[in-house]
Formats: sequence, structure tokens, C-alpha cells
Amino acid sequence: MMTKHLSHYVNRDLSWAEFNCRVLQEAQDVNNPLLERAKFLAIVSSNLDEFMSVRVAGIQEQIKAGYSKIDFTGYTPAGLWKRLIKRTNQMVHDQYKSYRDVLRGLGREGITIRSMSELNMTQSKAVSEYFHEIVFPVLTPMAVDQSRPFPLVHTKELYLAVLLRHPEAAPEEDPLFAMVQVPSILARFVPLPERPNSKKREYVLLEDLIEQFIDTLFNGYGAYEVHAFRLTRNADFTLNEDAEDLLEEIEKELRKRRWGISVRLEVARGMHPETLDILKDELEIEDNLIEIDGPLDLSFLMKFVQAIPGYDHLRYEKMEPLYPMEFDDTDDMFEVIRQRDVLMYHPYESFDAVNDFVMQAAIDPDVLAIKMTMYRVSGKSALVQALAEAAESGKQVTVVVELKARFDEERNIAWARQLEKAGCHVVYGLIGLKTHAKILLVVRREQDTLRRYVHVGTGNYNDSTATLYTDIGLFTSHPTIGGDASALFNEVTGYSDPYDWKAFGVAPTDLKQKLFRLIDREIAHVAAGKKGRVIAKMNSLSNQEMVDKLYEASQAGVKIDLIVRGVCCLRPGVAGRSENIQVISIVDRYLEHARVMYFHNGGEEEVYLSSADWMTRNLMKRVELMCPVYDAHLRQTLINMLNLNLNDNVKARKLLSSGTYVHVENELKPFRSQFEARHIPGWKVQV
Repeated sequence: MMTKHLSHYVNRDLSWAEFNCRVLQEAQDVNNPLLERAKFLAIVSSNLDEFMSVRVAGIQEQIKAGYSKIDFTGYTPAGLWKRLIKRTNQMVHDQYKSYRDVLRGLGREGITIRSMSELNMTQSKAVSEYFHEIVFPVLTPMAVDQSRPFPLVHTKELYLAVLLRHPEAAPEEDPLFAMVQVPSILARFVPLPERPNSKKREYVLLEDLIEQFIDTLFNGYGAYEVHAFRLTRNADFTLNEDAEDLLEEIEKELRKRRWGISVRLEVARGMHPETLDILKDELEIEDNLIEIDGPLDLSFLMKFVQAIPGYDHLRYEKMEPLYPMEFDDTDDMFEVIRQRDVLMYHPYESFDAVNDFVMQAAIDPDVLAIKMTMYRVSGKSALVQALAEAAESGKQVTVVVELKARFDEERNIAWARQLEKAGCHVVYGLIGLKTHAKILLVVRREQDTLRRYVHVGTGNYNDSTATLYTDIGLFTSHPTIGGDASALFNEVTGYSDPYDWKAFGVAPTDLKQKLFRLIDREIAHVAAGKKGRVIAKMNSLSNQEMVDKLYEASQAGVKIDLIVRGVCCLRPGVAGRSENIQVISIVDRYLEHARVMYFHNGGEEEVYLSSADWMTRNLMKRVELMCPVYDAHLRQTLINMLNLNLNDNVKARKLLSSGTYVHVENELKPFRSQFEARHIPGWKVQV
């Protein structure tokens, strides 16, 4: 139940559902290229998987524990559960409606996913050979009877449930039940031989192919009902950080994740009632069961789109990241950074510059130490190789590897072991806190003194996501920032009393307090008859105290623009509370990921980069970093970037006080911020 006195907050999870609906709108947008629309459908599925396995799973556990306290947005766990299930079920219904629309459009372009009954003789022969030679050896039929208990169903894997009957069985005998896992090691889509004189590309789905030949797995039995299903389990875990070996403790908990409580069951529409009863009973799930009219788990569309050659007219125009112009004509990045700070805007500018910087540091004989945080890195990280090379050459290399980065735990464990083997000092962060700050420190000997070179970023040190996410990175040799960087690593790797930060704001010790001071300063400027202005760009805003502070600033007359891609618990435009606050969300080709904060400060403008969203977990439960941008030209560049977002009237949605989003509409010429940002170096302020 929602209580009236708390109604000025939007619930975090319902706000997330609205965000995923905005992603779905990109799949529904006929102005987007068809193959890109298919990718947005895949993103909707991936987002929903994570949401179910973490957020919805947590609500489910609260209900089972009898927890009924109302949260600050006015919901009990049970009330929120009902709203979320209704909302997400409608989302899935709309998603599959869009899937069928996209499929029809692709069919008109010559890209088709066929049913087995539509194949010609040549195609049927080809898929039969593929099944018997490639698929069949990988499959394992799993019967369920008195001697063979119901097998472990892995989370988010696709299965076929099979009802069988022996030809000699009496009609009144119960059918036999078995399962077959659709192997995720094989591509979900199987290409068909091209028809003569045809440029069409045709495919069948792997589960349809297996169903066609299912009898080969149960020799002598007849399979008369075959239906796909998919289970989502609780993927969160509670970590005992007092364990002697944190790495071993996380590995143990990862194994437990396989047995997480059932959260959601997806089944193919038309599943036999007896099959459904068996699954519900064995998987211990009654609620959050959804019938799907189409292939389960549309996340396969991401790889499907990437595997189709050609068809460039059905994709976004290719955009090659530019190498930062500041480093174009030099082999010595240290010399450039010594003379001036350098700002990078990914993906428009290449992440290769970060890789090159670490590689240069690794082989530079004057570099004494390299220190770096690592939250999520790519599968083939050049940074990891460079750090290992630096350690092997005798440099002091310290890497803070966050083993608790959700769904990247196994990869980070592997990187930690590789780095330790190379001689790096690997730290797993602080007890009870995730290290989410993005910072790289290089200490270099120069003319009988030491100079610190620092890179801070809003996104992970991941060269793969740097081509898909918008993020900001800053190179600087500013001594104040360098001093704070050293202190930050000392706090994370050793014992240290709270440091008196000169430049940084650091969570959990003082980041929230520093933001409050900056907002209070704008309030004071308004009280003195001056202009008060805040612009903040982030992924999520859900901390109640932060929302209340923004309400306070709005009531004092501070004009506030929030660019919040995802969750936003603040209600803008409410008379007497938030009429001076505007909130927009941009969902477009690239994932908006940068965190940038602007404060007018009576004309002495300040701009900060941050790793932190304004969520409770970022402000109070993680090691986060906010760094000032001291260079006036770079500050103006970031203000230009923020204004690009604020002027978007194509992909920007405005949050209404009701909690719903509508497209920004005006009579101006269409302005799409992500497309305008491609005109680098045009938006960069020249020195």
C-alpha cells in the first residue's frame, strides 16, 4: 500500500521497470535500424534477467521472512512484488509483440528464422547432418524416475521438458518425464543452406532442431509433448568477509549460486498441464510463472545480429573512435600530461590511449610504481598484460581487484591469480565495502624528484565496454590530485586514519557530505541574491537523503537539471517541493554511463567527475571517488557535453511528477546528443 505522506518518492524498483521500458521503446522505434532494434530486444531480456535474479529475488526473500515494513517510497515487500510482477509481465508481452514485428521486417529484408516445417529437402538434409554430427553428441537426456531424481536446473539456461510414452504402455499409465538441456556452448541459431540464386539468410533455432529429432534421444519411446522452459534463480549471496581467504570464500559462494532459490519460471505457451505441474512442484515455484509466445530468452539476438554479415543499411552507421588529438604527435604521453590535463570522451575517443599509457609506464625505466583499481575488465585485457609486464620488470605494481563485482567474480578471480603470479601486489579491497572507484596512479622519477600521473574515470577499465558506453576519463599530473590519489591507495591497501582530502570526495567517508556542502553553497548563493544552479548526470538517483537535499535546494530557488539514465526516486515539478527540478533520461545507441556534476558557484564554476551514482550503496557501502576538473578549458568542454544532453529532443525522455516518462518535444530542429557528440574535436574547447 502507498501512504500519502511518502508519495513524493518514486519506488526504486518500479523506476527501474520504467527504465527497461524505455530500452524496449528503442526496439519499438521504427526510426531505428532493424538489426539495432533486435539488439535492444536482447538488452531488455538481459536487463530483466539481472533484475529478477537480484532485486526481485531480494523482495521475495523479504516476503518469505515475514518482513512487512513499509519502505520510504510507501511499499511493503508484498505490495511491491505484486506491482512488479504485473509490470514486468506486461513488459514481456510488449517485448514479444515487438519481436514479431522486427522479425517480419527482417523477413522483408531477406533475414528469416524458419520453423522446421518450412524447410525444403536440401535444408532438411543439412540440418539433419548438423544435428547428428554436432548437436547429438553434446546432448544428455535426463530421465526422472524413482532411481533418477530430478536433476539440477541451472539458472538462465534453456531446457526442453519432454513427456514420453512407450508403445506398449497401457493408456491409463502415467507418462514418463525427461529433460534435455539446450547446450549453450552451441550457437542458438543454425544457418540454413542458401537457396539457389537467393541472397537470403535463413536460420532455425537450436531448440526447434533438437525437438525435431528428440526421439533419437529416447530410443524405443515416443515423445508426444516437448516444450521449452527456463528458470531464473536468486543470484545474490551473503559473503562472510571475516573468512581467512576471501578469494576461496567467494569461490564457495559462486558454487552455491547454482542452487539459488527459484525466482521466475518461463515456459513456452501451450505447455502440457502435467509438464507444468511437474516443473512447479520440483522447482518449488508458484508465483512469477510466465507463458511466452515465442522463443525463450531473446538475449540470443545480440549474438545473432553480430553473426550476420553485411546488411549495413540495417545497422547504425559505423563510428570509429578517434585517438585523442592531444597524444597524436607524440611518443611520450608523460610529457603531454606534464604540460596539460587531457580529457577523453568514450566511445567517441579511443580507450586505446589508456592502454598505451599503462604500456608506456610498464616499459619506462623511470617509472617506479603503478597502482590501479580493477572492477570490471574485458576478457582479453591489454591492461592486465601491461601490469604483469611492469611487475616482471621489477616495478612496484599494486592492483585493487574487486572480487565482489556481481557476475564478474569468476573473471576477476582469474585476473587476480594471473597478476599475483606475475609479481603484482593484489589487494581484494576493504571488508564490507566494494571498491568501485576508477583510478590509475603512476609514480615517475624526474630530475631528482617524483611526479605522480593520474587517470580517473567514470567507467571501468574495460576496452570492450568503452566502445559501447559513454564515459569520461581524465589524465592529470596536478600535484593536489596526485597527493589525494596516493592517500586513497594507502587507505585501501593499508591502515590509515581518515585523510583530509584536498581535491577528492571519497565514499563512504565524506563523498555525500561534500555533495551536500556543494549543494548548500548553491542555496547560500540564492539567499544572497545570486544565481544557484546544479547539473548532475548519473545512472541512478535513489538515496533518500540526497533526494531530500535536492528538494531543499529546489525550494530555496536553486535551478537543478538532472540527467539520470535509469532509476530516479525523485519526483520533479511538484509545486512547493521540486518545481525547480527537471529530470531527463537518455536511452540511445550507447549506454549513458558518465557521472558528471556541475555547480555554478556564483560564477566560479566547478565540475567534477565521479565513479558514484547517487544511490545508498554508492554513497555509503562502496569506495567511490569524485574528482574536480581544474583546467578551465576542460571544465567548459564538460559543460558543453552536459548541454548536449540537455538539448536532446530526439532520445531524451522527461520524467513527469507522476513517475512516468514522455519524449521531450519542442518545435526546434531535431537534436540527438549522441549523434552531435560524434563531431569531435568540434565540441572540445581548444587551448
